[in-house]
Amino acid sequence: MSVWGGGFWLSGKTREAALDAARELDELGYSRLWTSGGFGDGVPPIYGEVLAATPRLGVASGIVSIWHAEPADAAKTVDRFEREHPGRFLLGLGASHAQVVDAAEAGRYTKPYSRMVEYLDALDATDSPVPAERLALAALGPRMLTLSAERTAGAHPYFAPAEHTAQAREILGDGPLLAPEVAVVLDEDEDTARGIAQEYMRGYLSLPNYSNNLLRLGYTEDDVAGAGSDRLREALIPSGNIERVVAGIERHYEAGADEVPIQVLTADQMTFPAEAYRELAAALIG
Repeated sequence: MSVWGGGFWLSGKTREAALDAARELDELGYSRLWTSGGFGDGVPPIYGEVLAATPRLGVASGIVSIWHAEPADAAKTVDRFEREHPGRFLLGLGASHAQVVDAAEAGRYTKPYSRMVEYLDALDATDSPVPAERLALAALGPRMLTLSAERTAGAHPYFAPAEHTAQAREILGDGPLLAPEVAVVLDEDEDTARGIAQEYMRGYLSLPNYSNNLLRLGYTEDDVAGAGSDRLREALIPSGNIERVVAGIERHYEAGADEVPIQVLTADQMTFPAEAYRELAAALIG
């Protein structure tokens, strides 16, 4: 059982709080912390800081953008982490989104699959090639899922329901890592939980990579419009009491996931939801 964390982990204003949170996750028995690489250049330093601050916790980038980090620099970082913290860092790579990449340079985002292949080839050609077992890909569609099985340890889908996890496992086959992020809202007030989930969904549904993936799964244009339909929300974001949330997470394991990075959503995403992760650890880790 692992954790997916966003802006809280990357903000310099909360850095000490983030390291304290990572230490607690380690003590609670979570196996790995996945967190975004953001959209700045290179591999952010938070990964090394968390590795140094914890004795056991694995760390994974979910994800480092292949448009923002040079392959040689990324390879050097992985090599250093492997020497200093053997077996604990996984470099998750992703093609990001046209809106983000093109914001800095119009027209730069082209042929993301081909770009990913070129990036993996470039990693192999560096002075310190990154072993496949230290790599994973943000993969939603069949071609990227297949590439993740062929060239890396496996796949890290994001913002996808359990039926996608089942399809991904079929494409990956037995063996490759399948670690789908699952966002949850641990709040028994139905209106509060719905509002938090809808605010989260609205941003991601505006990104074609995610909305198109949901359409491929059989959801409709109405399902992915605005903040999404209730049907989609219930499929994507387990919400409510601990029993309902755990049942939603377990659906991904039943569908073939090896590891489920849990992202706890709250009204304030810059405050670490410690109590929720404690409650989930008690229910899922024991």
